[in-house]
Amino acid sequence: MSVKLGIPSKGRLQEGTIDWFGERGIRISKSRMGREYQGQVEGIDGVELVLISAGEIPGELAAGRLHLGVTGQDLVREEIARWSERLVELSPMGFGFADLVVAVPAFWVDVVSMSDLDAAAARFRAVHGHRLRVATKYHHLVREFFRSHGVADYQLVDSQGATEGTVRNLTAEVVADITSTGSTLRENHLRVLDDGLILKSGATLFLSGAAEWADGERTALAEVCKRIGVEVPGIPGG
Repeated sequence: MSVKLGIPSKGRLQEGTIDWFGERGIRISKSRMGREYQGQVEGIDGVELVLISAGEIPGELAAGRLHLGVTGQDLVREEIARWSERLVELSPMGFGFADLVVAVPAFWVDVVSMSDLDAAAARFRAVHGHRLRVATKYHHLVREFFRSHGVADYQLVDSQGATEGTVRNLTAEVVADITSTGSTLRENHLRVLDDGLILKSGATLFLSGAAEWADGERTALAEVCKRIGVEVPGIPGG
C-alpha cells in the first residue's frame, strides 16, 4: 500500500504545489494520456499521486480515499463539519492566499460594519417585503459568521461563479466571496465591510484521519514530514 497524495488537477494551485514539493526534494511529474493527465511522485518511496480538482479534495480526505491532500483552507472549513476532528493541517504552503469577505455596494455609505448591515437588513425587509439577499457559495461559513454578529434578517442566494456580478445583475444585494486583491470587487462597485473578514485562506497540505494508516503508510508519512520539515502528527482516531 502507499500514501495517496491528492493535488489540484490544474491551474495555479497545481503549479504552486508542484514547485513547493520540488523545493523539498519531492518531484511531481505529469504525462498526458489522451485528454487526461496522469502523474507520479519521484524522489520518495511509497507515495502515489492523485490529480483531482481542489474542490473535491476535502471530501476525498474526509472519506479516507486520500491520505494527504492540497487544497484551500476555505474549502475544508466550508465542506467538512468539525473538520479539525477529522483532518490535520500538516503544513501551510505559502501561496494561494485569499480572503473570504462580506462586501456591500459602494454607495451604501452608511453601512461600514456588520452591525450596520444588520440594521440595513431590517430596513430592507420593511421597504421591500423580502429579506436581504446575500450571494455566496460558502453557505456554512457565511451562516456562522452572520450568526456570530447577530445578523439574522437575510437569505442566502447560491452563487457558484461570478458572485461579484450578482449585485449588478440584481439577483443579490450583498456578496460573501473569496478575493485575493479586491480588484474584482472594486470593479463591480463593491466595498468590503470594516469587520467583514470571514476567513483568511491559503493552500495547505492536509492529512486525513479517516484513511488507512498501516505501517507502510506511516513510514511514508514520516519521510514526507521529514522532507517538508514538520513533525509527524498524531492521526485523528488513529
